[in-house]
Amino acid sequence: MVAARNGGGRAHLFGYRRPDGRVGIRNHVLILPVDDISNAAVEGVAALVDGTLALPHAYGRLQYGEDLEVHFRTLIGTGSNPNVAAVVVVGIEEVWTRRVADGIAASGTPVAWHAIERHGDFETIRRAAWSARAFVQDASELRREPVALGELRMSIKCGESDTTTGLASCPATAVAVDRLVDEGGTVLFGETTELTGGEHLIAGRMATPELRERFLGFYRRYVADIEEGDADLLGSQPTEGNIAGGLSTIEEKALGNIEKTGTKPVVGVLDLAEAPDGPGLWFMDSSSAAAEHITLMGAGGAVVHLFPTGQGNVIGNPIVPVIKISGNPVTVETMGEHIDVDVTGLLTRELTLPAAGERVIELLCRTANGRLTAAEVLRHREFSLTRLYRSA
Repeated sequence: MVAARNGGGRAHLFGYRRPDGRVGIRNHVLILPVDDISNAAVEGVAALVDGTLALPHAYGRLQYGEDLEVHFRTLIGTGSNPNVAAVVVVGIEEVWTRRVADGIAASGTPVAWHAIERHGDFETIRRAAWSARAFVQDASELRREPVALGELRMSIKCGESDTTTGLASCPATAVAVDRLVDEGGTVLFGETTELTGGEHLIAGRMATPELRERFLGFYRRYVADIEEGDADLLGSQPTEGNIAGGLSTIEEKALGNIEKTGTKPVVGVLDLAEAPDGPGLWFMDSSSAAAEHITLMGAGGAVVHLFPTGQGNVIGNPIVPVIKISGNPVTVETMGEHIDVDVTGLLTRELTLPAAGERVIELLCRTANGRLTAAEVLRHREFSLTRLYRSA
């Protein structure tokens, strides 16, 4: 399937216009648990009502302080993502369940909520299933309409990086990042830990001195956490896969990682699971763990994710299509079912960087128009919430 093109050669895009004006490229009805002990009820609803998507997770009980606030921001942001048509929220207790539902409703997304206490699983599943059925039928009548590339909100992260990532897949991704920003779009990046050794490069691209200090504050906090814990990161940063791929230090990994962010100034700095309030390139303080990172970016409103990989990462997400890009010929041959865009020609000099970037942009447009990514076809739906503290 190739995206239709107008007379100027630009792809026609079609997306779902949400009540708040944002554009989605998928049309999910979520069954969202507030806490881990509501997972069974959520999965019970999804088993009964076709066309729904359950998002079980491991947390939501006895959290407090900023850890709890990140939890709420992530759940509310996920339910408010433009790729979501409607949400049924299920929780054990009424107060937190209503808080999540009210937060989602503020975006204009249709939402219903059901608490398990005083009802039990059977009755909660029955009531929630009625809500879900109505939402699925309403969502099935929604139609795509013409949208502009600049109306998309995209996120980026690389994974299982090696020497080919910084030489091929990340530079190709950067072409798409710059194009989207030039078109008036929004791009989110993060991976605070994996900027080590290159953090000054990102700091130097901050649009204002205030943003520079806010970014460096997040970075210094990460460094302080590591130093206070007297931790040895070898095996985690860089990973064993990174080392096998030729990246012997976190600094080498960071320089390749930064390649994918393109050349534009950074116009905003966000905390975990916060959403940008305008176009341009934004930094979000975020984990470098793939599932956590993409979950946070989805909570920030990203509707599609570009994922350069070297050694081969298989990550996906339930609501955000993840496009895998690789310039490693071994990975493309041995893990081809996971790769959406092959840019190995950059290393053999059969492909120019602009041409490689166009491949990424074309696949981005086709995905926006409904083409399933490899991760979606393979049912990779990793959804992982970020924790800051242990439970109370």
